[in-house]
Amino acid sequence: MTTRLRAEAALLSTTLVWGSTFVVAKIALRDISPLFLVAVRFSLASLFFLVFWRRIFPIPRAFVVQGVILGFFLFLGFGAQLVGQMYTTASKSAFITGMMVVFVPILQVVIEKRAPRYGNLLGILMVTGGLFLLTSPEGSAFNVGDGLTLFCAVSFALYIVYLDVASKNMTPLQLTFVQQVSTGLFTWIAVGLFEDIVFAPTVVGVTMFLYLTIMATIVTTYVQTRYQKDTTPTRAVVIFSVEPVFAAVSAYLVLGENIGSLGILGGTLIVGGVLLSELSDHIRGLNRSIPLAFNEGVPEEGKSHS
Repeated sequence: MTTRLRAEAALLSTTLVWGSTFVVAKIALRDISPLFLVAVRFSLASLFFLVFWRRIFPIPRAFVVQGVILGFFLFLGFGAQLVGQMYTTASKSAFITGMMVVFVPILQVVIEKRAPRYGNLLGILMVTGGLFLLTSPEGSAFNVGDGLTLFCAVSFALYIVYLDVASKNMTPLQLTFVQQVSTGLFTWIAVGLFEDIVFAPTVVGVTMFLYLTIMATIVTTYVQTRYQKDTTPTRAVVIFSVEPVFAAVSAYLVLGENIGSLGILGGTLIVGGVLLSELSDHIRGLNRSIPLAFNEGVPEEGKSHS
């Protein structure tokens, strides 16, 4: 097995774990309140990474600030996602969360003054149509859970854009550690302010919680950090796009969720829009930057591509 094939197999297994977390979290939320679940999950993960303390410390103060900002975006994303899952289905949550990839080019325009490609715009239109269909089947209208999940997708998109800045200054271990500590601290504050803690230590609930902490936080973080560098970003994003599909299949098999024919079509449009947005850099005509005021007069080859 080649190095790239081994890496892509590892990333696929990571993606399947991520996809399963929507169902696992849905089950765990029967026994554990959402913010408490996020707080304990990231706190335990932070303690685990202290095993590597010699490679983590010291961390310059300026870099700590960047890691805390990333942790804040993660706190918003995971908090909104889990609270949202109390009001929406696991499959809808997965597809809407996947829209973060399409929000990235929009945020790059605002934050980095980086013009999107025509392919990004077409992808956004496809995702918008897909979201309409996904949240409009009979008995599955857009609700507060979908709205929170949409906020989650925007928060994760902000995280991705800012990660491009912070990752240049810190080692992967330092960055992972600071993010997880700060995500846990922000969530503990939110628990104290907004949540009445619910924790019924059933065998199923504790098992789901440990799965989210060990497999979906510690293991996947290590695997992605270790293997993503052995393949291309384009091939990686194609692999990651399987996540909402696997989540929907898992939700159907485990929870009996059925999003209907319009929901399936909407989910397909969302995945297609995400892929088109990410792969458009390699498609003639769609890889051209949209002319905006801040990049007029810049030669095509000199324009930044998201």
